[in-house]
Amino acid sequence: MDFIQNLHWSVWIVIPIVGLAIRDILQKRHTIQHNFPVIGHIRYMLEKIGPELRQYIVANNREELPFNRGERAWVYASSKKENNLQGFGSDQDFNSVGYIFIKHAMLGLKLPKDHPNLQDPSAVPCAKTIGEYHNRKRPYKPYSIVNISGMSYGSLSAKAIESLNKGAIKFGCYHNTGEGSLSPYHKFGADVIVNIGTAYFGVRDDEGNFSMEKLIKMTQDNSFIRALELKLSQGAKPGKGGVLPASKITQEIADIRHIPMGKDVISPAYHSAFSTIPEMVEFIEKMAHNTGLPVGIKSAVGKVEMWEELAQYMVKTGKGPDFITIDGGEGGTGAAPHAFADHVSLPFTFAFSKIYKIFQRYGLADKVVFIGSGKLGFPEKAMMAFAMGCDLINVGREAMMSIGCIQAQVCHTNRCPTGIATSSKWLQGGIDPALKSERLYNYIKTLNKEMLEIAHACGYEHPSQMTMKDVDMAMGDNNKTQSLATTFGYDKTTVPFKGVSDLLKSPYLGGNKATK
Repeated sequence: MDFIQNLHWSVWIVIPIVGLAIRDILQKRHTIQHNFPVIGHIRYMLEKIGPELRQYIVANNREELPFNRGERAWVYASSKKENNLQGFGSDQDFNSVGYIFIKHAMLGLKLPKDHPNLQDPSAVPCAKTIGEYHNRKRPYKPYSIVNISGMSYGSLSAKAIESLNKGAIKFGCYHNTGEGSLSPYHKFGADVIVNIGTAYFGVRDDEGNFSMEKLIKMTQDNSFIRALELKLSQGAKPGKGGVLPASKITQEIADIRHIPMGKDVISPAYHSAFSTIPEMVEFIEKMAHNTGLPVGIKSAVGKVEMWEELAQYMVKTGKGPDFITIDGGEGGTGAAPHAFADHVSLPFTFAFSKIYKIFQRYGLADKVVFIGSGKLGFPEKAMMAFAMGCDLINVGREAMMSIGCIQAQVCHTNRCPTGIATSSKWLQGGIDPALKSERLYNYIKTLNKEMLEIAHACGYEHPSQMTMKDVDMAMGDNNKTQSLATTFGYDKTTVPFKGVSDLLKSPYLGGNKATK
């Protein structure tokens, strides 16, 4: 009897295996499965889970890209208010090319007893005021030097955007909408910068052309919009447009972006509203005049001839962008073809230094607010950016990690396991905006605080006082290091600065922190 029962179960096991083997032999699509029936499937299973195996078992703390385990652990610990320190010294290779060394002062800075950072060690507003040079009607001084980079609703889930916005209002940083336009999930009260891309989502007519009337109405109806950002390109896919498949367009997304249902929507690689530098500047001036808001541009960097033309035109006319966001080629919140993501546009340090030197040469470096983005969401990298001339930094993927992103690298598949980069209601169900907003708040607060601590160690009150001589970079030649000033061939223009106390009293201060 037992023999018969065992035989019965064996048949049920063997028959499917035999069937799978026959199917593998007959199919011609996969050579491995044809040549090695049944067991060939193991190869594809291992390939599928390979990234997870490397991430959690094989790779060491400093080996992974785009963010290694040590970097992710620091963001996770900071966002959860856990211990983000490390013991027993550094596990970094100090001799690796490009390694950053920040040179502290012998004694450092001792703050006076009435200094605001003794009460709030993370309060660090932007040293410059956006829109002040061009006398905009509503200048803006960001309360935080660390802010949320442009990531669209549709690219990120509703609950992810909500978590970021609610976290932003808790700390006082601004939240960039990304080119997907202003959604209901950006409207919880945080300062917002509206990103306007080539498809003019949210501010377009039925033919896809830019609509000034819709932009004016948007800014009038939402007083928390503090600036506009004209996106020329981004680090993930510079010089390339995009496609929003009809299958991903919900009625809500269609209403927000002012696009039709049931049709693929193309984001062109270029703007239809202008095609020359003078036309772009006039477009910027019209937006600023009609809304009263500061207007800036965001771009990755390749050829620099038109940047030179822009600087010349700004000097000639006294017109132009109020801020410039330089996105390094290592940026990556947008899905992109391999070649664009890996080989098109310069990485942040080369990109920023080239553009900053152009504007410095024309006497504009102290008149424009410079924003850096591209893996700068860590204290040492952010301080390097400030030493090079940045006034603010934007964080994208680091902000995503603070609310739970595990770097699964499946953002483009709509199967994000954490619910952050997907439209799946089921996967989003694991996101609690009340909890995740608190974690974004903790991360931004910690990053601001540690940047201030480094500034104080260097003898400065504010990160904007960092200079190109305060940071060395390893050259890889016989353990040689040299300053950023020598490496990139310029000294940063001094940023006018009276003190943190003075910044906190500005009538243009954002984050609902302005003195009334």
